This record gives sequence, C-alpha cells and structure tokens, in this order.
Amino acid sequence: MITTAPRGTQDVLPQESYKWHFIEGKLMDLARRYGFSEVRTPTFEHTGLFDRGVGDTTDIVQKEMYTFQDKGSRSITLRPEGTAGVARCVLEHGLLNNPLPLKLSYLINCFRYEKPQAGRFREFRQFGAEVFGSQDPAVDAEVIALVADIFTTLGISDIALELNSIGCPNCRPAYHEKLRAYFAQHIDSLCPTCRERLEKNPLRILDCKNDSCKEVAKGAPLGIDNLCGECADHFASLKERLTAMDIPFTVNPQIVRGLDYYTKTVFEFVSTSIGAQGTVCGGGRYDGLLETLGGPSTPAIGFAVGLQRLLAVMENDGASLGEPPACDIFLASIGQGASVEAQKLALRLRRAGLHAESDVQGRSLKAQMKYADKLGARYTVVLGDDEVKTGQIKLKRMDDGQVEETTLEALPALLCEK
Repeated sequence: MITTAPRGTQDVLPQESYKWHFIEGKLMDLARRYGFSEVRTPTFEHTGLFDRGVGDTTDIVQKEMYTFQDKGSRSITLRPEGTAGVARCVLEHGLLNNPLPLKLSYLINCFRYEKPQAGRFREFRQFGAEVFGSQDPAVDAEVIALVADIFTTLGISDIALELNSIGCPNCRPAYHEKLRAYFAQHIDSLCPTCRERLEKNPLRILDCKNDSCKEVAKGAPLGIDNLCGECADHFASLKERLTAMDIPFTVNPQIVRGLDYYTKTVFEFVSTSIGAQGTVCGGGRYDGLLETLGGPSTPAIGFAVGLQRLLAVMENDGASLGEPPACDIFLASIGQGASVEAQKLALRLRRAGLHAESDVQGRSLKAQMKYADKLGARYTVVLGDDEVKTGQIKLKRMDDGQVEETTLEALPALLCEK
C-alpha cells in the first residue's frame, strides 16, 4: 500500500510549481521596492518563544501547535507563525543596532493543527514582512500600502481592507474590565476554554471560533469605543493617510486578530471568492513583543499573507499566474556519434541560459520527435553524421514548421535572440 501525505498537507506538483515561483517572485520584488531585506529563521523554535510571544491564551498555543520533546528533552515547536521567530532573531543578533526602521521580509512554511478546509492547511506557506523601530502611523500606512500593492500587482480585485484599533496597555485594562463584566453575565454560554480566558485575557473570547461564544461576543463592548487619546489620534492619523493614498478601507470593530502581541492597529484583507473564511492577509502593531521576549521596548508592525489562500483567490479571480516553463529546443540525434554531439550541444545551450533537451534513452528518431512534441519544445534540430561533419543544421520552429538553416556554432546566439 502506498503511503499518502498527512491530512492537511499538500504536494506541489511539477505542473503547478511555476505558479508558486511566479507569486513568490512578485512578492519578494515588491518587498525589495519598499526597502525590505529577506531574513530566514528556523522551522522550529523553543516552545517558550511562542508561549511568551504569541500568548498562552490564544487558540494557536492552546490547541494548534505541533510541539514535541527532542532527544535532549527540550520542548520544541514547529513554527505556527513567523513574527515571533523574526523578533527572536532581531534580538539575538542585535539587528536593532542597524539604522531604523528595520524592515525584514520572509517566505516560510508554518504548521498549525486545525481543521483543513478551503485554502487552509496544517502545513501552509506564508509571505510576511515586519518593521521595527517606528511608532509613527506613517509606518502603519506604508505597510498596508505594500499589501494593497501586492493584490493590485497580482491582479486581484475582489479584496477589501478592514481596519481596527485594539488599544494599548494604557487603555486596554479598563476595556478588559468592561469585557469581564459583560461576559460574566453570559458565562453559561461560553465554552470551557473561554471561561478560563475570562480572567486571564477576556479579549481572546472575541476571537473564539465556538458558535455559542461568537453569538455572545456580538453584544460585547467595542474596543474602538474605549481608546485612550493617544490610540485614538494614532488611528485617526492612519485613516487620514490611507485616504490620502486612495487605499479604501472599512472600519471593522470586531477585528482583534488571534495573537496576544497585537496593539493599536490591526487589519485584514478579506476576499469573498474563497468562502466564509476569506481572510487572505492579516497584520497589525505589536509594540510590546520585543520587550516581552527580553529585549528593549520597541514599536513594531507586520503582516503575513497565506500563499495557499492567495493562490486560491487568484485562480477564482482568473488572475494571471505566469506561464509554465517550456523547452526551448530539443536536439534529436541519429547514431552514437550524433548522440554525443547532441548532448555536448545541449550543455552549451543550457550554459547560455536556454532550456535544452537531448535524447538520453536511445529512442528512435520518430519516438524522439513525439517526445519533443510532448515537451512542448519551441524548436527542434535533428543531428546525424552529415550535420556533425559539416556543422550545418536545420532549425525547425514547431508551431508552424518553418525551417531555418544555421550552424552548430551559431545556434546558441541565434536562439537567445528569439
């Protein structure tokens, strides 16, 4: 019996991989234009990083992490998200000593044990970007502009920005007390997990996926109505800047995001083309995260885009996903000497930047030409004893049968011009 891939994972097959290269190339190019440098962090971290960083009252930490003991009896976790690992990297390597703001981007795989559904997997791929060192709302606006440009560049129009502010350590305690008082009146309707959260972090109840908790949360006090003056001014300035940049948005007071490190700005880009679970990108400020991890107090903001969800939206919207790679030329051969020359020529063509193939299975000429057709080769050349001896060859264009005479020596330059 053939072993199958674990539930919630997926294989990217050769006929699909070009789409991933296309998307990832566009994302990294846009990040470069906005001044972001790539960072690469380990696939697994010490579990305590996520307990402290993501928050031990979140669904991710309580229910979804892949955690195990290594051979040294250390608790290790496959990363469920990217920000905590990047923050750890910034502190460990003293990156805050670089000119600020520090801008970092990454492409990573993440792991969460959750129910697989459309566009959601247990192993998934993310593009993320983080900015450290500025508390100005101009940075919030710039980060959101980068995300908006991602969707525009990829040809996605069915997308909407939803925005909220969840306050700071100065105004949040009073808001938490209002939440506790409200949810205490409905404690019998809360799930066991949310009953535990009531005292530790009632804000997390607003993010619960349980239907009963979601129904109760609809009547809860709104964080946006309980902001301090600083947070209210910050949010007003962000909205002003987004309006000035012609980036449309809707204020959604229900957004709290699922991670404890968020402060002030939180946002989501939502699509309706992949069903009810339509959040393609989420992010926000996390001004206290580095301090929580033992570093200096440092304002920061970031976001992550799920690539599986992004790909699903692009396919549903009919957006371009690039073109599958095609063979530039197939070198057919007749006889041992010609086969050696064809392989030698294929090497020259590859080193010139072309996709060249020659027969390596001893096929007949007829079988070779069928194989060239299956490869979708743009051009073919047939090499026999005469072609090897004289160096004169006929280059055939496969789509219309047009034939052009040239030489073995001139072929690489000729093809590079086409």
